[in-house]
Amino acid sequence: MSRQPVAPEGGAMDHRGFHQGSFNSFQSSSSDEDLMDIPGTAMDFSMRDDVPPLDGEIEESRSYNGGGIGSSNRMMDFLEEPIPGVGTYDDFNTIDWVREKSRDRDRHREITNKSKESTWALIHSVSDAFSGWLLMLLIGLLSGSLAGLIDISAHWMTDLKEGICTLGIWFNHEHCCWNSNHVTFENRDKCPEWNSWSQLIISTNEGAFAYIVNYFMYVLWALLFAFLAVSLVKVFAPYACGSGIPEIKTILSGFIIRGYLGKWTLMIKTITLVLAVSSGLSLGKEGPLVHVACCCGNILCHCFNKYRKNEAKRREVLSAAAAAGVSVAFGAPIGGVLFSLEEVSYYFPLKTLWRSFFAALVAAFTLRSINPFGNSRLVLFYVEFHTPWHLFELVPFILLGIFGGLWGALFIRTNIAWCRKRKTTQLGKYPVVEVLVVTAITAILAFPNEYTRVSTSELISELFNDCGLLDSSKLCDYENRFNTSKAGELPDRPAGVGVYSAMWQLALTLILKIVITIFTFGMKIPSGLFIPSMAVGAIAGRLLGVGMEQLAYYHHDWAIFNSWCSQGADCITPGLYAMVGAAACLGGVTRMTVSLVVIMFELTGGLEYIVPLMAAAMTSKWVADALGREGIYDAHIRLNGYPFLEAKEEFAHKTLAMDVMKPRRNDPLLTVLTQDSMTVEDVETIISETTYSGFPVVVSRESQRLVGFVLRRDLIISIENARKKQDGVVSTSVIYFTEHSPPVPPYTPPTLKLRNILDLSPFTVTDLTPMEIVVDIFRKLGLRQCLVTHNGRLLGIITKKDVLKHIAQMANQDPDSILFN
Repeated sequence: MSRQPVAPEGGAMDHRGFHQGSFNSFQSSSSDEDLMDIPGTAMDFSMRDDVPPLDGEIEESRSYNGGGIGSSNRMMDFLEEPIPGVGTYDDFNTIDWVREKSRDRDRHREITNKSKESTWALIHSVSDAFSGWLLMLLIGLLSGSLAGLIDISAHWMTDLKEGICTLGIWFNHEHCCWNSNHVTFENRDKCPEWNSWSQLIISTNEGAFAYIVNYFMYVLWALLFAFLAVSLVKVFAPYACGSGIPEIKTILSGFIIRGYLGKWTLMIKTITLVLAVSSGLSLGKEGPLVHVACCCGNILCHCFNKYRKNEAKRREVLSAAAAAGVSVAFGAPIGGVLFSLEEVSYYFPLKTLWRSFFAALVAAFTLRSINPFGNSRLVLFYVEFHTPWHLFELVPFILLGIFGGLWGALFIRTNIAWCRKRKTTQLGKYPVVEVLVVTAITAILAFPNEYTRVSTSELISELFNDCGLLDSSKLCDYENRFNTSKAGELPDRPAGVGVYSAMWQLALTLILKIVITIFTFGMKIPSGLFIPSMAVGAIAGRLLGVGMEQLAYYHHDWAIFNSWCSQGADCITPGLYAMVGAAACLGGVTRMTVSLVVIMFELTGGLEYIVPLMAAAMTSKWVADALGREGIYDAHIRLNGYPFLEAKEEFAHKTLAMDVMKPRRNDPLLTVLTQDSMTVEDVETIISETTYSGFPVVVSRESQRLVGFVLRRDLIISIENARKKQDGVVSTSVIYFTEHSPPVPPYTPPTLKLRNILDLSPFTVTDLTPMEIVVDIFRKLGLRQCLVTHNGRLLGIITKKDVLKHIAQMANQDPDSILFN
């Protein structure tokens, strides 16, 4: 299956770092480039903090010099003894799904057979079966704990921009006033223990100068937090920037990016996520929390051999970790599992579904135990509505869906254009300056408006809120013209001065959020998109909801209202419109449907609002898809050139395998190895003169009958091991890929048997196979390449990169945008 491609120039994945004089350079080189863009500027991959791919079994100082006899006197039988390092993968390569699954089946079969032999083997078998659930438990505990730490720290640091608590600097504004004995119910956010910066610096909170001092300190703290975040990312963990979901989707499809889910990335992403959210930038923590949870999953995998040594099994764990990340981000365990299934996972067997649910459950329980917001809820904007919706309201709900689809398509196009400009111009070379400029603009424009000054999560919480009699928010400043009402509900009321003032401020907030989010997402700091998108939709929904509410109050005798909305009744809930708008905009940007509706349902706890949410989510997806097929994460995958083969897209073009395979006419012949006639020197020459990642093995150059496929990496490691451990192997030793080698005449160098590294059943198609079938095979089996034959004779090769380039070409896109194989 997916062996690293071998093809003529341009057809295979290059290993440009390999030179004949250095085995070390082979081991450290990338498969395509030594530098990689994620998601904009070049980053050096030398900081790989993942566990090395060979588990320390290969000496990195060993040089591959093409000659010399090993010092060991022992004869190694390469047919029987496993070779250290064979079967592992280079950085920026795609894993071999079929080989990994086959290995796991063999391992499981061996454990099962041994369990019948002794009690100890039986205990080992039981522990092996239980290890997956134990791993899920650990991932849930660690993810929930980190999410709680991030929530508490971000809440405190956000309030630090406005002042400090004299009871203790570690208290945020809310907790400070909770502990106060001088707070009133009407002014519960004001207490003498909480001092603004103007009170601390000039001993007063009144007047223009005090306002300027608070303004200055707000901007200063925002710039400090942003500077620390971008500096830590740039210096210690370049992979900690962005949301991480595009890269995680690519990794789960089988691609290897070493260090992306490592311990340094986890540490820096956790710290800088708090700093970025606290800076007041238009970003969220939900997407990065998925990255944090996957880092936890990857690191904990190294504690279990079952997952450490098998890349396919590890990706099952990462799928479950992604579910745990969404679970703690939204307090939605079921929505997290569905998000992992719908949005990020490439391979999702049934047992992964169960384990994902368990991990999400443990993570949510852990976060609930920490209680970061002090309200026994997992998120800041949990809300409950009690007023039923009417059938007529589907019209404004669908209008919100249309708005969400238009916003999603607009955001994707403009953000991708800006990110492309960042990658292709000098702008990408100054990430610190870019972050500071955007932060300064955001903070300067945000402070005068109370709805942009607060954190985005608090803004969404206020927009979702269903106004009660005791609410002191300007959004709830209605004129109370009623004598009685049903218990627990208020009738629709005329808007007061505060509501009209809030409408203007929210309109300005909407414009700022729409514009500034375009430039914020993709900068070199942790930045999620869920919360900003929900904020845009929630503002639009609240504005529409208040408008509908006032229309129903003043014109309740209209035909559209008189059948269900009588005077003095509670007809319209503006908070519900805000929630539907939030779902519509988030769906328009990400193209989520089922998981989005379930997440929003879990946020509200009301089954009766599923239909409005479904209507808005589907409408936004249809409108956004009509203007552009890709969601934001798929667009960033394509922008960065990752080898991600989208399973949702259909390939409907009538091309054949022979139209895509390499070599083409007038191309150099395919580089192949013969099964029993090449010497070590011949193979070393081919390795040093080519950049291909693997080689087909044929019976002879004349017959071109296919025998199998061997990876470049496995060849180099096997020859290196033979030189170290097998007596007499020299450059003239013949390499045999056959099952039996002929007797060696006297005074002839011993042969080198490498049949055990040969894939005897590589995937093959004929030259007349429709590309529609070939693409389907690549998607469903996760192939890296397949060989093309005609009547059993080898003709060429098709790599995953070739397939992606062909799909791009057929879609009139730039085929050279695919950077990695």
